[in-house]
Amino acid sequence: MQPSPDAEYGDISLQPEHVGCCTTLHFQDGDYKTAEMLYSKAIQQDSQNPKLFTNRAMTRMHLSLWESCIDDCLRSIELDNTNMKAFYYLAQAQLALKHPNEALNSAMTAYHECLKTSNSSTRNVSQLVLQAKKEKWETKEKERIRRRSALLAELEEDLQRKMGTELRRLGIMCEGREDTSDAREEREEVETTWRHKIEELRTVFAIADGGLQQRDVPDYMIDNISFCVMHDPVITKNGSSYERSTILEHLRRSPTDPLTREPLTIRDLRPNLALKQACAEFLDKNGWAVDY
Repeated sequence: MQPSPDAEYGDISLQPEHVGCCTTLHFQDGDYKTAEMLYSKAIQQDSQNPKLFTNRAMTRMHLSLWESCIDDCLRSIELDNTNMKAFYYLAQAQLALKHPNEALNSAMTAYHECLKTSNSSTRNVSQLVLQAKKEKWETKEKERIRRRSALLAELEEDLQRKMGTELRRLGIMCEGREDTSDAREEREEVETTWRHKIEELRTVFAIADGGLQQRDVPDYMIDNISFCVMHDPVITKNGSSYERSTILEHLRRSPTDPLTREPLTIRDLRPNLALKQACAEFLDKNGWAVDY
C-alpha cells in the first residue's frame, strides 16, 4: 500500500490556506489525473520544492506513467538527495520498466535513508529491495535459460506474445472505464496467469536436463519474525539473528527480545556480516527464494 502524498503540498494554485486540501482529496478519491494536473500547477509556482515532484511522481505511478514518474523522482532527488520517497518511487518505476539493476540501487538508497531516520516505512522498503533482487535474478535466469535451449526461448517468447495480445485486448475493452482500479486488477491477473505458465515451462525444461534447482531455503537464512529470507540480518545479545527491518518494527512495539522477552534496544543490535554475505550469495543464485 502506497503512502499518501505529503498533505502540506497540495493545490498551490489555490489560496495558501487551502494548500493540500484539494489535491489530497482528489488523490484519496482515486482521481489521479486531476491530482497530477494540480501538482503540475503547483510546480509551476514552486519549482524548487522536492516534495511536489515526489507527490506528482506518486500520482504518475498510479497512472502507469513510468517515464514521467522517473523524471519527477530524479528532479526531486536533484533538489534533495536524502528524499527517501523519491528513491522509493524511482525503484518501483524502474522495476515496472524492467530495469532491475537500477531499481535495486534506488531501493537500497531508499533503504539506507530509512535506517538513518528510523523511518516507519523501513519494512516496506526492505521488501522492495528483495523484489528488486528477485527480478534481477529473473533477468539473469532468463538469459541463462535462453543460452541453454533455443527451443525453450522460442516457446517462452510465444507465451510472452500471447500475454501481450491478451493485455492489448484487455486494454481495448477497458477503454473509457471510469473505475481504473478494476482494469488494473484485471491486468495484474492476466500477467500473473501468464507468468505462472512461463514458470511452469521453465520447470519442465529444468527437470528434463537435470538442472532443477534446490527449492529450499536454509533455516538460518529465515527471519524468525516474518519467516522470509533475510537480506540485512542483525544479531541480538543472545546470538539470534533477525532481518533488520522486522526486528526494528518489533522493537517499536515492544523493546524486548522476541525469544527471551528480556529487555532489548536498537543499540543492542549488531550487523551479522557473515550471514549477510551468505544471504546475498544465496539470493544471487536463487532469486525465487524471495517468495519462499
